[in-house]
Amino acid sequence: MIRTAHPDEVPVIHTMIRELAEYEKEPDEARATETQLREALFGERPAAYAHLAVDDATGEPAGFALWFLNFSTWRGVHGIYLEDLYVRPTARGGGHGRALLTELARICAERGYERLEWSVLNWNRPAIGFYEKLGARPQDEWTVYRLTDGALTDLARSAD
Repeated sequence: MIRTAHPDEVPVIHTMIRELAEYEKEPDEARATETQLREALFGERPAAYAHLAVDDATGEPAGFALWFLNFSTWRGVHGIYLEDLYVRPTARGGGHGRALLTELARICAERGYERLEWSVLNWNRPAIGFYEKLGARPQDEWTVYRLTDGALTDLARSAD
């Protein structure tokens, strides 16, 4: 079962984000707090949205998708950027990942969004295979760039 996350589920979402960071070999980079997540997902002006995959047999959260809106200047419409898709190891192979992506695709279709995009680590072959079976294709002609920490601060200060 896929459903929209509720505010009282922020702790489990936070836990799964930490689990994802461990899986991606970057546990120290996942610094978001429950308070930050609660504000981003359920504050006065939500910046992101979350859906949970819940195990039908146990009722326990099996995974989540956390996403936000992007905008295509070429298409002139919004799309969804999937920030995180995670299914707990014990629940993998049960259709939860596909169900989460299907729900996001349904939202896109319902709202007239023309893109559902995400990034995947180059070494994550199981995820890449899964995405390609769904019909997703890598955008090899683009390279992601990121400013964080000191580099971001240095650039911001250079405007002074």
